[in-house]
Amino acid sequence: MRKGYNIPIWSTFIILLIAIDQFTKLLIVKSLEVGDSIKVISNAIYITSHRNQGAAWGILQGKMWLFYIVTVVVLVILFMFFKNEGYGQPVIQLGLSLLIAGSIGNFIDRLFRGEVVDFIDTYIFSYNFPIFNVADAALTIGVIVLIIVILFEGKEEKA
Repeated sequence: MRKGYNIPIWSTFIILLIAIDQFTKLLIVKSLEVGDSIKVISNAIYITSHRNQGAAWGILQGKMWLFYIVTVVVLVILFMFFKNEGYGQPVIQLGLSLLIAGSIGNFIDRLFRGEVVDFIDTYIFSYNFPIFNVADAALTIGVIVLIIVILFEGKEEKA
């Protein structure tokens, strides 16, 4: 293994995130009916059993074949970026690992359930944010990490 990659750590991190995602989804499937909700913090956070056969915010409902193809292509690209762009850059490796874990977590749902299990239901200033899951959170955080890297990398190049 070339110096600059710590594959065992990132592989373990990805597997751990996928395991947490799948475990929490299994808990929801086994303990709540679709539509059931449990209040965690009134007017802020609820655990609500929801299913999604589309992408983020329910777009492209029922287009599973498209998600299978897109996910495989995206995963290949993410692994290539990890190998090429991530070398010696742990923050980029973190962002890409989050994207890989989130993509695989939701892919497992689509493949074995035919839908994605969502359950984190939040209200932000009385706005009911779309219900999401651990994989979705990993994807979002991964994108934010990579955007920050790109913004700061641009500033460093100018300086």
